[in-house]
Amino acid sequence: VTTGRRRAVMAEHGAHLTAELSASAGRLSIFEVVAQDTLMSAVRPAMHHLCKVLVESNPARYGFLWKWFDEFYAVMDFLLQRHYLARTSASFSENFYGLKRIPVGPRIWRLASYGLPRAQHWRSLLMIIAIPYVKVKLDRLFARLREEDDYAIHLPASSWKRLYKAFLAAYPFMNMSWEGWFLTYRLLYIFGKTPHHSPLLRAAGVRLGNLTPADLQSFEQRSTSRSKTPTSTSVVGKLTSFFANALGGAAVSLSTGVSVGIFFLQFLEWWYSSENQDTIKSLSSLPTPPPPVHLDKSTNDALPRLKTVCPLCNKIRTNDTALATSGYVYCYRCAYNYVKHHQRCPVTGYPSELQHLVKLYSPEA
Repeated sequence: VTTGRRRAVMAEHGAHLTAELSASAGRLSIFEVVAQDTLMSAVRPAMHHLCKVLVESNPARYGFLWKWFDEFYAVMDFLLQRHYLARTSASFSENFYGLKRIPVGPRIWRLASYGLPRAQHWRSLLMIIAIPYVKVKLDRLFARLREEDDYAIHLPASSWKRLYKAFLAAYPFMNMSWEGWFLTYRLLYIFGKTPHHSPLLRAAGVRLGNLTPADLQSFEQRSTSRSKTPTSTSVVGKLTSFFANALGGAAVSLSTGVSVGIFFLQFLEWWYSSENQDTIKSLSSLPTPPPPVHLDKSTNDALPRLKTVCPLCNKIRTNDTALATSGYVYCYRCAYNYVKHHQRCPVTGYPSELQHLVKLYSPEA
């Protein structure tokens, strides 16, 4: 009987290894890898729009979200991706499509439920979180410097002026080279010349593969073992168990919410597509209500009574400039300096940028 059990166990392990080897030998299609790459790209704009709606509804309370949005999003993305990498050996979007990350190098087969090796785990987090964060910051810096170069009063040349002039001239070519690098990897992946469809995967030391039946069975066994784990009788053990269960529940709720949100975003993308514009116009044919005005009594009393006075310097306006987000008119220098440093309207608190400044020219001038 003992010999028969050993043979059965060996046969089961052999079947799992064969299934895993056969699944790992297959290559993912370019459509699968591109789909999981573009999945998370829809989340950031949606979160950014939600943040903008909150700030416009109450600038005083939610203004800090707009100012530090990139940092808040990076922290949330780090927690989400770290949870999935530790539990499923995949990022959120990769796990959503039933994929996993397989370490490249010595063929050490391990189930996805055990997570990636330590080196590949942290390198994957670096490529998923840090690289996109730096890319977004560079894009914002380029846009801001270009706006300042277009709208600012040009001062005499200096070392800083020459430096950011060089950055403005070189960054478009750097961005084109970056996108071309990714396109080259995808073309090489299509023709079977490389196992990586992205240079970030190569830098992380992993490649993508499908989840095997052994991986799915391991997920079920680990979830069952966690639920059957006996709780400690000590106070410290009970507190540890409570916080572990609370964090696990929060992670499951967050992942479920993100999954539902992805489907909702896809629905919104379909709803606002060009094919449905006629339907949207017919449903929204009612007149648009006036926008909310964030003025309290103290702010309203502080506004100048004369229409020719600037609300910032309380002097007769020079070089009149309107702020398109609110409609208020200021001196050009006053509005430019305020919006550049605070990114909002001085009166209403609406989020504003330098491109929202509109210079006014009177017929008398």
